[in-house]
Amino acid sequence: MKIYADRAPVAARQLVTDLLVAAWVYGSIKAALWLHDLVQKLAVPGQKLEGAGGGLADSLGDVGRKVGRVPVVGDDLTSPFERAAGAARSMAEAGHDQQALTNDLAMALAISLLIVPLGLVLFVWLPLRVRWIRRAAAAVRLRTAPGGRDLLALRALTNQPLRTLDRIDADVVDAWRRGDDDTVRALAALELRGLGLRA
Repeated sequence: MKIYADRAPVAARQLVTDLLVAAWVYGSIKAALWLHDLVQKLAVPGQKLEGAGGGLADSLGDVGRKVGRVPVVGDDLTSPFERAAGAARSMAEAGHDQQALTNDLAMALAISLLIVPLGLVLFVWLPLRVRWIRRAAAAVRLRTAPGGRDLLALRALTNQPLRTLDRIDADVVDAWRRGDDDTVRALAALELRGLGLRA
């Protein structure tokens, strides 16, 4: 398997592109985590509300139980404390709900920030890179295989610009059909050079 080209300029371009893509992915992930953490800070008031509401509910519940022990009027006195404790529990639940909503929002924003950069990497850069690796591996096998040079030459005839083919021979197709060794070698080298490989 060939990961980088043989020719230095093409290999350097591929290496720089790979490093830029890695930096792009790393930066996108760092930005998404930063955004997630930033939005999570909005949950602090909810945490305080939940803590205060829970503490108040517990305190009011304790007071209600102590007041409930007072003979004769104890049961009548506990109901306001129970209602107040219920309201404090509702306040604690609101704080908990606010934290859950903030957490969901933080996750959704972080994921939405990652969708475009990672989508470009997965659906644009990676398929192109894998395609080049496959084509280069096939070309490396063909350049040493019997008849491989002919196939590379044929591919050059179909892929290369006409001006480039004309520079090899004025009647390049006829020379290829005749099996002219210089023409076949030049066409195969042209195709390999297009992939950044040495002939």
